[in-house]
Amino acid sequence: MIECAVRWSEPLPAEPRFLALLDELEQGRYDTYRQDIDKRRFLTGRVLAKTVAAERLGLAVEAVKFDATCEDCGKPHGRPRIPDAPLMLSISHSGDLIGVAATAGTAVGLDVETATRRAEDSLMEYALTPTEQAAISGLSDEQRATAFFTYWTRKEAVMKATGKGLKIPLQSITFSGYDEEARLVRSSHAALDPARTRLADLKATEGYRAAVALITSDDISVTEDFAPL
Repeated sequence: MIECAVRWSEPLPAEPRFLALLDELEQGRYDTYRQDIDKRRFLTGRVLAKTVAAERLGLAVEAVKFDATCEDCGKPHGRPRIPDAPLMLSISHSGDLIGVAATAGTAVGLDVETATRRAEDSLMEYALTPTEQAAISGLSDEQRATAFFTYWTRKEAVMKATGKGLKIPLQSITFSGYDEEARLVRSSHAALDPARTRLADLKATEGYRAAVALITSDDISVTEDFAPL
């Protein structure tokens, strides 16, 4: 059984005690955001991730230093990691909710989306396979939005878990019904094998849909909590 812990938080205030946890590169990224909410989302993601890493590795949170070098371009916007540590992390945010998923070394992807907005027909046609589109046809607008964002978060989660992101076409992967236990049914992309992909739809909080994916053939156990920060 592979364990995965997910921690949620509302955006933290830009207080000195939190800002002090950013290293020079992270401070540079923080400063590039123009909107206050975007600054706070980035800050919260880093503080959450460093807090979780410190707890799991037995470190002081101030001692946690991430390497976020992108494997493709070399810029510091990749998945945060601690070299040689038995830890994998994934950060996601939407609206006023920020989350971090952590495992003891198993590749993991987390995605959260606000589910209260309308799902445009063009977006559904772009993102969903014919099977998934058929599953949500006939639903009310509200039900379709909830169902769509269930599929969307599953897709984003598995793509993040592979580290390839949107290089994997959304229509190359098909999932179980939006109202069924999350499962990758089919994949035409070499990076994703249903036999080695495990997912869970998450509770998150009202008004949001979220999912977590792990690249493993083992069963998974997922826990969720909110940060006591």
